Amino acid sequence: MVSDIKQIHKLINEFAKKEEMLPRALNELYEGMRDFFIYEEDEIIKGVCALRILWEDLAEIRSLAVREECQRSGIGINLVKRCIEEAMELGVYKVFALTYQPEFFKKIGFSEIDKTRLPQKIWGDCLKCPKFPKCDEQAVIMEVRSKRSEVISPYLCICP
Repeated sequence: MVSDIKQIHKLINEFAKKEEMLPRALNELYEGMRDFFIYEEDEIIKGVCALRILWEDLAEIRSLAVREECQRSGIGINLVKRCIEEAMELGVYKVFALTYQPEFFKKIGFSEIDKTRLPQKIWGDCLKCPKFPKCDEQAVIMEVRSKRSEVISPYLCICP
């Protein structure tokens, strides 16, 4: 919901202040709100993750953030799995992320790759980033053509 965006913005940018992820502008979140999945309990957003389609065969998982007190509870994994399911439903079978936490993604089945193998991302977004060309994020990718993830928890609030 549009009313969730300010809470999402705050959560993402709390991690950005600690340089654990890139910051997101409020207007960027409003423009991309349909990309987001949220995990919510008692009207409090505990985790967020977005899936952004970049090309006919390529999507990006971005802005994955889970409140610190809720980490290691499966929220992040479920959000990523929901993004993967969405990609498959849309017919996009390669999903990547640029991350400071590559081990998290490797546990789910992603593999490290060189960022230069993602020209759509580099030419579309990375050139505008203040960290370019000295980006310190690691690229990970998963080909999901034949994989199906587990059922998402029934109390996962999926927006929109």
